[in-house]
Amino acid sequence: MNKTPLTIAGAEKLRLELHRLKTVDRPNVIAAIAEARSHGDLSENAEYDAAKERQGFIEGRIAEVEGKLANAQIIDPTLLDADGRCVFGATVELEDMDSGQVVTYQIVGEDEADIKEFKISVSSPIARALIGKYAGDIAEVQAPGGIREYEIIDVRYI
Repeated sequence: MNKTPLTIAGAEKLRLELHRLKTVDRPNVIAAIAEARSHGDLSENAEYDAAKERQGFIEGRIAEVEGKLANAQIIDPTLLDADGRCVFGATVELEDMDSGQVVTYQIVGEDEADIKEFKISVSSPIARALIGKYAGDIAEVQAPGGIREYEIIDVRYI
């Protein structure tokens, strides 16, 4: 299976989620199932059905997170030596050529992308347009409203 790139912060976030699923969520759902069983007839017990469904979701998510961590290629952005090039893990400061608005994004793995935290997926259109470019270059991004141009102001590895 191919390795999936993940930053150190993204890997730590997945590890914390896995720990919570195994130590908090799984025991809670097991207790909920036991409680629902104590109510008697399981054929018409909605609490039991809901708890079993929740258990299935938790077990599925545990397997999914374990798989992602097993196949992760963990990258420390501070150790990158890309000579100022936009690469996975880089933090890129951009200026929208139309509006003049300046924004800073970090290029991260798909599981850790969160636009509210200014983290964009390496497979997103904007990240694909940035990869391989340097400060001073213009990146053309195919957006839903047409092509947008961004000037790369700065590339940092933090």
